[in-house]
Amino acid sequence: MSNYFIGIIIFMASGFLARLILPKYKVQFLSMLCALASFFLMEPALEVLSSGKILSQTFNFNHIFGGVTFAIDSLSAFFILVITLMSLISIFYSKGYLAHYIEQNKCLNSHLVFLPMLVASMLLVVTCENALMFLVCWELMSLSSFFLVIFEGEKKEVLKAGIKYLVFMHISVLFIIISFALLALNSGSFEFGEFAKILHNNAHLANLVFIFAFIGFGTKAGFVPFHNWLPDAHPAAPSHVSAIMSGVMIKTGIYGILRVLALIATPTEFIGYLVLVVSVVSALYGVLYAIGQHDLKRLLAYHSIENIGIIGIGVGVGVLGLVWNNPLVATVGFAGGILHILNHSIFKELLFLSAGNVYIKTHTKNIEILGGLIKSMPASAILFLIASIAICGLPPFNGFVSEFLIYISMFKGLGEHNFFSLLTLLFSIASLALVGTMAILCFTKAFSIIFLGSPRSDETGQVKEDVENSMIIPMSALAFLTLLIGLFPRQAFEFVIKPTQVFVSCPQQAYLETTTILQTVSHYAFAFICAVVILVVLKLILTRGKVQIHNTWGCGYNRGNCRMQYSASSYANPFLAMLKPLFKKVLDVEKPRKLFPKKAHFNSHIDDIEEAYLINPLVKFDEWFLSKFESMQSGNIQSYIKYGMIFLVIILIGSLLVG
Repeated sequence: MSNYFIGIIIFMASGFLARLILPKYKVQFLSMLCALASFFLMEPALEVLSSGKILSQTFNFNHIFGGVTFAIDSLSAFFILVITLMSLISIFYSKGYLAHYIEQNKCLNSHLVFLPMLVASMLLVVTCENALMFLVCWELMSLSSFFLVIFEGEKKEVLKAGIKYLVFMHISVLFIIISFALLALNSGSFEFGEFAKILHNNAHLANLVFIFAFIGFGTKAGFVPFHNWLPDAHPAAPSHVSAIMSGVMIKTGIYGILRVLALIATPTEFIGYLVLVVSVVSALYGVLYAIGQHDLKRLLAYHSIENIGIIGIGVGVGVLGLVWNNPLVATVGFAGGILHILNHSIFKELLFLSAGNVYIKTHTKNIEILGGLIKSMPASAILFLIASIAICGLPPFNGFVSEFLIYISMFKGLGEHNFFSLLTLLFSIASLALVGTMAILCFTKAFSIIFLGSPRSDETGQVKEDVENSMIIPMSALAFLTLLIGLFPRQAFEFVIKPTQVFVSCPQQAYLETTTILQTVSHYAFAFICAVVILVVLKLILTRGKVQIHNTWGCGYNRGNCRMQYSASSYANPFLAMLKPLFKKVLDVEKPRKLFPKKAHFNSHIDDIEEAYLINPLVKFDEWFLSKFESMQSGNIQSYIKYGMIFLVIILIGSLLVG
């Protein structure tokens, strides 16, 4: 474990050391230190995954904490690799992204301190075995990410999103504290090992603890209805921070849920159905709202909710497999969910980094005024397209592999002779298929409106892709990983078998059956790639020197302009019109007036119904209630002394009555 803690120390120190470097070299220096730290961190993680043993080390703190153990088992090792690798790629990317801010003389010192601190705190969260220290690490993660979100805090909307994020994170930690308090009161300890002993013999306590833990960790992960912070925080943060938060940080919520499940050992059927139903709702809700978004990063944020739901579907089916004593369903369900954690980290980071390229060049996230960028930003367009195919769960990329495993687990579970389980699984299969269909609709909209057609504004038409290699190379590495996992699904399944065995022992028959299917998928993926390559080569040979470019036939009309093409709203409206009760559509219209109108505009956007009908009314009531006490803040010192005296008298009378 010594290398692990060396890596943590380097990560923690790197931001402070970067403050001492000249501004234009700060990010490069930080990246070098983070790469060194990652080398130390990945070594013990790979050792655990290859050998299956558990590494641990105990530190003796004060009498409150007692002995605090940090341990790396197969599940922790998997998360260490995901956190380290994905965070390092985003940090490398940040060099090019932050160059614009360095040119504007923006101070980056605090940003460069909190960025590696976020990574280090996430790593501590997934290895800590003491409830009190876990909460300390969890709070450090929340606070460091909050300061990263408000990087452009001079913008009112950014500060508002950051405060909203901080409020939700403290609601999250409140429920986690309640779940840990219940366990500590019943076990007399703060150690996870003692929690497990209590949960093994008390199903009612296990259900109660899991409900509180699921709300707490589910808020961090972004499950519906605890998701409301996510669509605001991700667009507000810089793109490399959004990539870490969406690709990695929200997965710590999944880790918390998985760790509680591991402590319970054999969860009840109630837990399985709870996770499955909430996950299905989250996946449908996330992709449905993504379709209606015009802000590119907000669209991607809703897709994070969708994919968290897909991960949860795999976990929920895995839990039901344990309950039904069906090791094949349990193994493939957990394996699909855990592999999707990795896959989502890869393609979602690639999408956010591609969005960062678009934003840094066009200075807008509104896809309605983009268009035609494939001509001026071909590399970003191709990388965005690869990630879009992957997130839609289409072969031969990685998203297909994990979703395919989840489908297998659900179809294998249909053999259970239980009408309710059959109905639930059929609904889940149909829902996951619908999610995939809507994801294709959403990303055909996003890619076509942003990169195809003609530029919808003068600024977009003048864009050039002169981004730095430090931005394109990390993105290319992510694109390569999406294809690598898609072409070698069997090896990807074998990679997640060790973390899966934390929950269920994979029987040899189940292993052979699954790997055989995945090997067949691999063969078809290679055949598909070869067919595409052959077709492209043939096209290039047959059309060499014969390609002629003409204007699109316009029925004799030769005055076409950028407004005579689909907008994001018109593309999605036929589908969204069928689902009006699920949205609150807000219109901003200024109608043309007089014979020759000088100005007119029409804008529409979709409001989250939870925010519109629950969050906003609560906030307004809170503001109204607090406004009633404004007169108390008079600035008069005599008034404050009076309030203090009244308070002391009340306390004195109360003490006498109690006595």
